[in-house]
Amino acid sequence: MWWQYALVFAGALVVDIVPIPLPPAFTVMIFLQIYFKLDLWAVVLVGVSGSIVGRYILSIYIPKLSGKIFKASKNEDAQYLGRLMKEGGWKGMAIVLVYSLMPLPTTPLFIAGGMAKLKPVYIIPPFIIGKLISDTISVLMGRYAVDNTHELVHGLVSFKSIAGVGLGLSLVFVILFLDWHALLKDKRFVLKFHIWKKHAGKRASS
Repeated sequence: MWWQYALVFAGALVVDIVPIPLPPAFTVMIFLQIYFKLDLWAVVLVGVSGSIVGRYILSIYIPKLSGKIFKASKNEDAQYLGRLMKEGGWKGMAIVLVYSLMPLPTTPLFIAGGMAKLKPVYIIPPFIIGKLISDTISVLMGRYAVDNTHELVHGLVSFKSIAGVGLGLSLVFVILFLDWHALLKDKRFVLKFHIWKKHAGKRASS
């Protein structure tokens, strides 16, 4: 039976390690918990652990990835946002906690934190608390709301799931293309779409 819980861990890790919004990890937990008839509380603990590891890895590699694909100006813009979160102290952590409590993809949160080079200690602790609470509620609701696997699969592609992914993609768009420095310092709403690094042209022939 241990491999079934390993599957829960791996499933939660996979959906939370990629830098694009996917259906929340609790959908994986609900499906596997019902399909294999696993202990609900063990699924929550194992699944949230997988999410934490996935998000931690994401927060580690995003700064390196953003440095390679985004212009220096965009990375400096994100770092400005990160400095504001650091200066905010507990207020910044409270924002992470509140966001983690909502049934929304947390990918935008970690993309922003990674690009801003925020240390995981600013994001992971409130994320853990929020995920434990929100995923427990979601799995409990799923347990009572879903009568069989067919209904669950239908529910995974429901309007709510699609809306959650859509909102997550919208937040990623805002994080990447909004000029945060102009908004927060100069009170101007500016979108910048030229954020990608240009690759070097062809080498000159010798």
